[in-house]
Amino acid sequence: MTPRTAGTAGFRLFPAIDLRGGRCVRLYQGDYDRETTYGDDPVGQASAFVAEGAEALHVVDLDAARSGEPVNREVIGAICAAIPVPVQVGGGVRSVEAAEALFAAGVDRVVIGTAAVENPGLVADVVGSGHSVVVGLDARGDEVATHGWTTSTGRSVGELAAAFADIGVDGLVVTEIGRDGTMEGPDVAGLRGLLDVTDIPVIASGGVGVIDHLRTLASVRSSVGAPLAGAIVGRALYEGRFTVAEALAAIDDAGGAADAGGDTAAAVDERSG
Repeated sequence: MTPRTAGTAGFRLFPAIDLRGGRCVRLYQGDYDRETTYGDDPVGQASAFVAEGAEALHVVDLDAARSGEPVNREVIGAICAAIPVPVQVGGGVRSVEAAEALFAAGVDRVVIGTAAVENPGLVADVVGSGHSVVVGLDARGDEVATHGWTTSTGRSVGELAAAFADIGVDGLVVTEIGRDGTMEGPDVAGLRGLLDVTDIPVIASGGVGVIDHLRTLASVRSSVGAPLAGAIVGRALYEGRFTVAEALAAIDDAGGAADAGGDTAAAVDERSG
C-alpha cells in the first residue's frame, strides 16, 4: 500500500465499511444489539468514498467476526473489483485458509485480531506466505481484549505490539473500545505512548467525530517524531460530520504543521486534562 506523502509523513485515511448481512452498518462500542444501518449497497458506498479521494478502505466482515463464517466474502470481492485502491479486511480471519480466500478475492491485506493474540504463529505463517498482515489490538485503557471485546487478556497494547515486532507485520490497528462508535474523540495520549514503544506503523481506530479529531491524529508524534500511519473513520462520514475530501485536506494541513514544528495533539491533551 503506497503511503500518502504530502505533509502527512505517511498518514492515511481509511474510510470504514462494516458489513453485516450484506449491508453497511456501524456498531456502538462493538455491540451487535446496538447496530445502525447506513445502506444496503456496500459496493456503491466504496465507490463513493473513492470518488471523493479515498486512497484505501478498511472493511470488516462482522458476520465472520462473530461466527467465523465468510458470509460477506462475495460482497468483499465485489468491492475489490469495483475500486482501484487497496482494501484491507478484517473479521473472522482465524486460519491461513481464511486469509488466502480473502487475498484470492482481491484483498490487499488482512487484519487479524483475536487469532493473532492467541496464536502469533498464524500471523507468521500468513506473512511467510508472502502476504500483508495488520494486527488488530482492541483495548480498554491499556489492556487488550479479545473475542468481540468480551475477554480481557491481562496484557497491555505495548506488550503485545512487542510480540509482533520481528514477525514482519505491516501495521497495528489499535481500537480504544470505550470510544468506538461514540465520535467523542480518539485516545491521543495512549496512541502517542504506543508510538514510543514500537516501530510498527500504528493506525488509530475509534472516536473520530469531528474534523479536528483527524487534525489531532495527523499531528500526533512520538518523543522522537514518529507519526501515526493513519486513522479509520466510519460513523462520522456516514452521518455527514465531514466528507472524505474535507478529511484529506485537514490531514494534509495538520501533518504539514506538525512536521514544521507545531504540536496540535499536545494542545488537545492539555485542554482535555
